[in-house]
Parts: sequence; C-alpha cells; structure tokens
Amino acid sequence: MDGGFAYNLYGERIADHLHSTISRGDRLLLLAAEDFALMTVLSVHHCTWLWLITGLRFARTGNQHVSFYYLVAGICSTRQGTQQFVIREYLPAHLPAHLPAHLPCPTTGIIMGLRSYFKASKPASPAATASPPQSSTIITEKSGPAESSQRPSMNALPRDSRYGSSRASIAPSIRSNKSSFIDDIKHEVMVNYLYQQQCSHLWVSDSSGGSEGVLLRKARNHYLACPPQLANSVLAMACAELNVQVAMTVNSRVIKTFMSWSPDAVDVPLMNGLRVQILPTIDDIPRARKHQFAAFIASEALLVVWDDDPAHLLERAKSIEAELMQLVWQTGEQTEEEDTNEKKTPRVTEFAVDEESGEIIPEMRPTNLMNTILVAFTLVIVVVMLGAGFRAVAIETIVDKNYLRIAFVLLTPVQVFFTLFFAQVIVGCIAQCIGPVRQMQLNSKYYSAKCSPRLQNRTLPHITVQCPVYKEGLASVIAPTVKSIKQAISTYELQGGSANMFINDDGLQLLGEEERQARIEFYLDHSIGWTSRPKHGVDGFLRRGKFKKASNMNYGLMLSCNVEEKLARYQRGEDWCQADEAQAYETCLKEVLEENGRAWADGNIRIGDYILLIDSDTRVPSDCLLDSVSEMEQSPNVGIMQFSSGVMQVVNNYFENGITFFTNLIYTAIKYTVANGDVAPFVGHNAILRWAAIQQVSYVDEDGYEKFWSESHVSEDFDMSLRLQCDGYIIRLASWAGEGFKEGVSLTVYDELARWEKYAYGCNELLFHPMRKWIYKGPFTPLFRRFLFSNIRFTSKITIISYIGTYYAIGAAWIMTTANYFAIGWFNGYLDKYYIDSWKVWFSIVIVFNGLGNIALAVMRYRIGEKSFFGSLLENIKWILMLAIFLGGLSLHVSQALLSHMFEIDMTWGATSKEAEFSNFFIEVPKVVKKFKYSIGFALFGIAGMIVLATGSYIPYSWRIKDFVAILPMATVTGSHLLLPIVLNPALMTFSW
Repeated sequence: MDGGFAYNLYGERIADHLHSTISRGDRLLLLAAEDFALMTVLSVHHCTWLWLITGLRFARTGNQHVSFYYLVAGICSTRQGTQQFVIREYLPAHLPAHLPAHLPCPTTGIIMGLRSYFKASKPASPAATASPPQSSTIITEKSGPAESSQRPSMNALPRDSRYGSSRASIAPSIRSNKSSFIDDIKHEVMVNYLYQQQCSHLWVSDSSGGSEGVLLRKARNHYLACPPQLANSVLAMACAELNVQVAMTVNSRVIKTFMSWSPDAVDVPLMNGLRVQILPTIDDIPRARKHQFAAFIASEALLVVWDDDPAHLLERAKSIEAELMQLVWQTGEQTEEEDTNEKKTPRVTEFAVDEESGEIIPEMRPTNLMNTILVAFTLVIVVVMLGAGFRAVAIETIVDKNYLRIAFVLLTPVQVFFTLFFAQVIVGCIAQCIGPVRQMQLNSKYYSAKCSPRLQNRTLPHITVQCPVYKEGLASVIAPTVKSIKQAISTYELQGGSANMFINDDGLQLLGEEERQARIEFYLDHSIGWTSRPKHGVDGFLRRGKFKKASNMNYGLMLSCNVEEKLARYQRGEDWCQADEAQAYETCLKEVLEENGRAWADGNIRIGDYILLIDSDTRVPSDCLLDSVSEMEQSPNVGIMQFSSGVMQVVNNYFENGITFFTNLIYTAIKYTVANGDVAPFVGHNAILRWAAIQQVSYVDEDGYEKFWSESHVSEDFDMSLRLQCDGYIIRLASWAGEGFKEGVSLTVYDELARWEKYAYGCNELLFHPMRKWIYKGPFTPLFRRFLFSNIRFTSKITIISYIGTYYAIGAAWIMTTANYFAIGWFNGYLDKYYIDSWKVWFSIVIVFNGLGNIALAVMRYRIGEKSFFGSLLENIKWILMLAIFLGGLSLHVSQALLSHMFEIDMTWGATSKEAEFSNFFIEVPKVVKKFKYSIGFALFGIAGMIVLATGSYIPYSWRIKDFVAILPMATVTGSHLLLPIVLNPALMTFSW
C-alpha cells in the first residue's frame, strides 16, 4: 500500500476507487466468502484504516477469465479514538483463469493469515459463505420476556409481551434482511474487539469462559459470546433475560479487594456520590436496576457492566474501576497537608435538620412583593389613561350638552382588557433597567434559582417520565429523546432512586406493520412502558378533543389506574417479594387489556410519586431528577414545577433562529416576572408534576370516565394550572438547571401560526362560552368564574388576565385598523376626542416594544451576567424586522381562532412537526396559496384599495384618503399579512428538485 492507495493480491494498485469511497464515507455492501483472510493498513485523511479482506467470491466466465469481488471490512480509528465499520463490495474485475500458486504481499501491507489460495480447476461455489470466527459463538434463548422482572424499586415489567418480535433487530435501528451478513461481520468484529480489550486490561482471570467474557446482542434473544464457552453460562442466560445490548465482566484485584473489605455492603459508593448496586449472585441479574448499567456480584467478587452502545462499554467499566480504586485509596486518615488544604478551601452546605427525625427542614421561601409593586404601578397607568379619556368626554359633554357620549364609559372593561399588558410592559421595562435584579439569584415562593438540599438517608420517590408521541420519526426524534432520558434515569438510579419511562403512543395503531414493529421492539429494548389507543372512528372509538394530546395522556393514565385498582386487591404478606409483585402486575395488565379489548400496552405503565412530563423532542440534564424530587418533597404545596428551558435547534435556518430568539426572550421575561413574585406559568412540558395533586383535581367527564387533562380545552396545560391553583397548590418555576432542559421550536411558519391559533382558541375556551349559550349559561365559563373568586393572589389574577388580553388585542388589530383607516381618512377632525387613532397606537407600540423593550432586555441580561450589553442589543435589533412582520401578520389568524370558538366553527390542529421535511419553491407555492389564501386576499385587496383611494382620478376629492396617519397603520397590517407566508418561509428560497 502506498500514498493512500491499496493493492490487490497481485501487488497491483486498486487506485482511485477505494480512495474516493473512503473520502465519501459510503455505506458498503458485503458478500459471503471464506477463502482467505488478509490484513493490511491504509492511511487516509489522518485516520488509520484497518482492512480485513475476508474473501473472494468468483465464478468462471468462459474459459479465460474469473470475475471476483473483494470483500472488505474495516475499523476506522481517528485521533479521537472513535471506531466505525466500513464494508465494501468491489466491482467485478477479470483475472486469468490459471492463478499463481502463491499470492504476493502488498507493497506495504501485512498478510496476517491465509487459509487457502485459489485453484483454477476447482472454483468455490458462488453460494459459499464466510464461517463465523472461532473466538465467538451465537447463543439463542427461548422466546420470552425481555425482562422477567424489574429492579426492586417499584414494580416489574410483564414476562410475556403482547407483541412478540417477529424479526430480529439490532436496537435501536431497523434491520434490513439484505444487510444480515454485514451485521454478522460487524458483531463478530466488535465482540472480539471488546474481548481483546478486556484481556488487555487484565479484567479476565478465568479464560475458560465459564463466567467471564463479553456478550453482544445481535438480535432479540440472540447473543454472540466471547469466549464461546460463555454462551451456555448462567451469566449469558441472566443477561439475555435482562435484555441488555452488550455486557462485559470485570474481574480485577481492585474489585476483589473492595468486596472482601466490605462483605455486607448493599451497594458500592463512588467518588461522585453515586452508588452501584451489589447483587448476591449472578442469578439476581434479571432483577437488577437496569439503568444503573452495572452491578457487583458478591458471590463471584466481580463487576458486570452493560450498555446500550458497545462503543461506550469500555469507558464505563474503566470509569467505575478508577473511581473504586480512588475511593479505596483515599479512605482513612488524611495527611497533615491534606488537612491544611481542606481548611484553605472549605466546602460548606448549610441546611437545618430536625433533631428528632433527622429530616432536612425545608427552607423558608418568602413571597417577593416586587411584582405587587409593579402591578400597582401598572394599574396606576391604566387608571390615568382611563381618566384622560373620561376627562375628554366630560369636557365635550359640558360644551355640547350631548349626554349620549357618556355611553363610552361602557367600553371601560374592553379598554382595560386591551391596554393592561401594554401598561405592564412599560412598567416592567423600566424596572428591568433601574430596579433590583438580585431576586433572580434567590429562592422564593414561586421561583427557584438554586437547588434545594438533596434528600439524604431515606428512600427516594419513584419517578415516571411520561412522553406523548404521535407519528414522529423513531430514529430522528424519539430515539435521541429516549437516550437523553435514560442518562437522567441512570444517574438517578445510581443515586438510589428508581424511575420508569411511560410513552403514550398515539400513532402506533396508525403506522404500517414494519414501522409499528420497529417501535414496539425499540420500546422493549429500552424497557419502556407504552400504551396505544385505536384509530378515531374504529369500532365506535372516539379520540376526543380538538388537540389530541390531552385525550392521549388520559387514555394511558386510565389504563395505569385500572391496573392499580386490580393490584390493590392483592394481600401482600411479609414473604411478598419482587417476583410476586411482577407476577401480579403481569396478571393485572393482561386482565385490563382483555377487558378493554381495543387498547394496546406493554411494559411498566405504573405511575410513580412524580411525573416528569416531556415532549418527544426534549433533552434533559443528566443529573436533574434527584434535585427535582428533593425540592418537591420539601415543598408539599407545589403541584407543578416548571423548568426554564433552552432551545434545541434542528434546521438552523433564519426562521428557526428567529423563533429561537423569541422563545429565549419569552423565558427571560418569565424568569424575571416570576422571580419578582408573580405566579409561574405551566407550558405543558419540561415540568415535574405531583401525581397526588393531579389525581386530586381530576374529574369525571360526560362520557363517564375519570379525566386528568381537559379534553374540552385546547390549552389543557393552562386549564390544569388554573385547577391546581384554585385547589390550593402553587406552580413554581425552576431556573437552576440553566438551559439543560431543551425543547424544540416550530420549524415552519405554518406550525408557529397553528401554535398561536391554538393558544388563542384555548384562551377563549377558558373565558367564554360560545355566544349561542350566553342566553342560558352566561358569557363566562365556570372555570373562569372560579378563578376570579379563588384565593389566588390578586396581582397574579391581573397578570393572567393581561396575558389573555394580548390575544384579543392582536385579533382585533386588523378590524380596528381597517375601521380607523376609513374613520381618519374621511372624518378626521370630526371624531370624538375620546377616540385614539391607530397612528398614535402604532407609534406607541413601536416606541414601547421595539425601542424600550429591546433596550430593557439588553440591560437586564447584562445586569444578571447573562450577556454583554452591546452584544445583546445588537442581537435584539437584528430580529426586529422579522418579529414585526410575524406579529403584524398574526391578527387575521388569531381573530379566526377566537371567532371560531365564539360561533362554534370547527378547528383542529395536528402535532407540531419535530423534524425537517424536504420542500422547495414548487412545493411551497401551492401550499402557501392554499393555507393563506384569505390573508393574502385581504392584504392584496387592502393594498389595492389604498392605492385607488389615494390616486384614483375618478374618486371624488372628498372620498380620497391621502393622510399619512391613516395610511401607515393600514399599510403595516396589510403588508405584514402579505409578507408573512413569503419572507418567513425559507423553503420558498429553495430552487431544487
């Protein structure tokens, strides 16, 4: 091999084909062969490529030539130490029929082994296949459960899955039958590589393979073992029952020393506060806490490590051994030097402890009154504005004696409703510039800037991670979220807690057979409990609600509660063990599914003490669960703790970047207002919920089923927040995780508009009955009346009402601006002084939001140390135009949602897109025309009308409208509606096929 090129068996260079293939990093196809093995090394792009030529497949063509394929498998080792497989099928070539008796070595290659050489008179059969390496073997278990029982924390998964695997799969990817031989080579190479590393680290004391070695899952209940004797061991059977992807034993003097040093220990403490479980025997592995990814075996004095990714297994094993060694070495008396250094850098955590119980006394969290002061100033501004209007009415009434003008006073509630948020922004911006900001670093009743003291010396509560999904991509959306959640669960279990994942899959029964099976196997491989309900309209089943998320979660929670009701019938004596609980759960789940008849479910669907509610495109910090439950346990009045979130971007185009900026802006404003003492919002995800509180505010709906989430409201999160607060619970915002919690944002303008429409529709649902019902039910809903007269703080009620009022103000903008255009254009000077024209309103909005708002945001981010002042200010200015177009073009769409509920016009919304979809100019144009035909029509008609009324020679002079103060607001509204679907649609700029 020379200069980055490979040579064939005759010393001839396989020139550019191999080099270009490696440069592109193509997935390569492998065929079966078993004639010889050749090892050679190739260096390309600062990477070392180790090529294993596994054989040739050839067939005689006529009497002169033999066509053949090189079969190559490789491992890439980069500077960072990563490994990946590259396999290639070379194109047919021609060789002489009579091959030489020997094969020359490549120029710089090294022939590692040669089984045989070609004989022209007796070619190999085309169907010949490569025999598996002798260092590993395949074991197959009887079909059965992936986990016969679960960790001894709460409950167990059922032994028999309702949906058995119909095909082998390598979790978490979807297998193709055509690539089975590629998988064979990959798994053979990997299991041998891991065993080689195991031996090199001296982690094997018994090479017979009776209880030590490496196991790698190739398919469901189908494992490769190295050494091959391990296949029939108790360890292999136990790992297969636990359903791990890859497992390795670690037998070292460090482990033996520690196990002999503390024979009665139940777990092994590590240096970072984590603890690894100790199991009595290998037979107990199926009942291990799987997400700890490790267990010490007391009877064998060894460590068993497993992982979902073989590439991470060695690092996990080395980390545990290193920390254990450090723990043993540092145990004992400290030296004088260490004592001195410790005194120089004290590390003290202060918290009060109850003398009798030993429990941590919860810290006193004062109620910050800053928000009360700001709301008071807000009301002062509103009263002043009302007073100015009433003064104008009084003066005019005294002058012309027209008392009919006093009827303007009836518009006071509407004026307050529309202007409350505007006045609140003015006060808030001034406070951000000159007011205190220290409260953003302190804990208060509704805000957590610092973690509460962690629970100690007690059993940690069980957490259920609930995630509703629909038809999101398995590999691109769901799998990365599950990976993030499993890291958090692993940390929590190593800290002594327990947790399970609970997915409500609303798309499972709608998918094709292959996708459905892939999801089911993925859930089983990752120990995920799941539920799925029938398609809407099948056998009379109804998926209730305009936005199906609430009814999807209710269905899953209903099945879980049904299982719990049946489990409550069991009498648990002193000899009741985890195996008994697992068997009871299995029986109860089977009974529930049989009674329901239409529900699908599998795995652990029981609900713990707390629910971490996430979306399918969420990322969570790896160490967040213990801090979360510690705070919830010490604050029993908290019903929901909402986490401040960052943004996880997908496509990184200018629209997603703009929405990311806007989302971060909203969360910054929320943190400031809540730190001031305002009530925290609940946004429906990235929050931990108290299960007992959710059950307490549940209700029986008109269909006779218990409901936790409202299916009659689009904004089920807002409804839940109000019900909890009316029942005495509080909502708290936690910012101590920084941007560790991440959420996806809208990827297209369609999704973002749908989100605003859904919020507007939901707010109207919470406040008003449809107009048809006003006669006999009144305008306001029972929930809103209960909210108004509840014990929620008055200032919080003002803030919530001002937030709701923004949707009505935005929705009324296009109507009032159009009316203002004609009123000012035709009757300017004749209008009542009480009337404020749109020019003044528009100018005020520009000054407050675009001017004062951006400056205040930059100042506050600088004061709290989040960003530099000029950097933040430049970022704010950069997005002014985009947000002006977006918010200016919302009016017609928001009013459509508000009026649709008022007049009972049906509107539905699907799940927000979580992954980028291909689109181009030719796809987007008809889509834009279809979805925005009314708003574009309104904009074009308005622009044409303004041009005609301003320049038309046939328009009477007194009917012409040329006033700047009349045209500018109307032009802004129509222009924003026209530009919204065009300039905020990056796909329109893509001219590709």
